[in-house]
Amino acid sequence: MLLGKVTSGDVLAFVLYVNYLTMPVASVGWITSLVQKAGASQTRINEFLQTEPTIKSEEGDDFRVEGDIEFSNVTFVYPDTGIKALDDVSFKVDKHQSIGIVGRTGSGKSTIAQLICRLYDTTTGIIWVDGKNIRRIPLSSLRSRVGYVPQEVFLFSDTIAANIAFSTDSDKENLRKRVVQAAKDAAIYDNIMEFNDGFDTYVGERGVTLSGGQKQRVSIARAMLKAPNILVLDDCLSAVDTNTEQEILFNLRRYMHGRTTIIISHRVSSVKMCDNILVLEKGKVAEYGTHNQLIADKNHYWDMYEMQLAEELQSDKTDI
Repeated sequence: MLLGKVTSGDVLAFVLYVNYLTMPVASVGWITSLVQKAGASQTRINEFLQTEPTIKSEEGDDFRVEGDIEFSNVTFVYPDTGIKALDDVSFKVDKHQSIGIVGRTGSGKSTIAQLICRLYDTTTGIIWVDGKNIRRIPLSSLRSRVGYVPQEVFLFSDTIAANIAFSTDSDKENLRKRVVQAAKDAAIYDNIMEFNDGFDTYVGERGVTLSGGQKQRVSIARAMLKAPNILVLDDCLSAVDTNTEQEILFNLRRYMHGRTTIIISHRVSSVKMCDNILVLEKGKVAEYGTHNQLIADKNHYWDMYEMQLAEELQSDKTDI
């Protein structure tokens, strides 16, 4: 090199030295990037861990929820949007009785279900459960005795059997039989058996391999298997056809004995078997009574019944 000549050994040494220098510098940049990513992730994790729940659970002894529910002048305004969903709503469901809740979209039906599960607290008014303010009942005691099937069901990336059995900790020996029976009651058994792996079929994240109606029925089977004292069905038959709906409702009649049942639906056919029916209009109670009483009154409920009956007749003619 000093003589102005470059040998192959000099070139090799130069390349090796450059590599020795480049790798540490690149590693420093890579580590710096990882540290920044970790810092951003840790910030979000800390925000989650430090978030205080808006629903406070009352500490105390376990409370046995039997099923008496009473709404006393309940008004609810969604805190994020300021929309008043319920306005001075009052009604009562006795233990082991059933109530159907119907109304137009946006009338506050689903809000009632969320308040019963205490996903939200009332803005004003009180919800009584077995004569006790719902805010004074420990969340674990309340939610362990409530079976809630929402409109948008959530299934885990697991087998169908595991998704149905998610809500129960029964002994494994009898659990499979109960899972099968729950699937039959929810009118999903035949669909499950059409899969190659049956109940051991993996459904994917959020149940992507199942149709909307199948996901709803799996969720209904999950609630039935839990055998809660309070069963809340929030328009969970919207994605099934009329025949399947009638089959599920027929099985529900037997299942509803001995438990408080709240069926929320936009279909009159889903609630007419209930002991009483509550009709909501713009967040207020428009009518309350039995199916026959409301039909005789010829008001909001009668209008809905006539309209849906006409639609079903028109649909039958089209099918023919």
